[in-house]
Amino acid sequence: MAAGVVHIPWYATLFRGDALEAALAEIAPVAQRYGATDYRVYRSRDDMYKFLQLSTFEDKTSWEAYWYGPEFIQFRAEYASYYQVPVLYVWNDLVIQGGLDTEPAAIHGAPAEGDTV
Repeated sequence: MAAGVVHIPWYATLFRGDALEAALAEIAPVAQRYGATDYRVYRSRDDMYKFLQLSTFEDKTSWEAYWYGPEFIQFRAEYASYYQVPVLYVWNDLVIQGGLDTEPAAIHGAPAEGDTV
């Protein structure tokens, strides 16, 4: 099974952008305890209240263990007034991945650059 990347859009409430950033910086790395291979949190430069949290998991069961685990339950209880609800995550299949130091690699059945079809 291919890896799945979960996108979690967060939107901070008024004057809570910096506080939500700090809170997300604490909860995002916890994903690795549940089997995530990586995590990222982005903050929009155009809208400083808008965040996007990404986590990569091999299976959705591991993701759900993180999302419904005690750390995230505590996070939601403690920081509920820091972000707008509902928070609706989206499970995505990773199709291709690349970067400056690596060649693009097909992940989910898509041909990589240079592959013949």
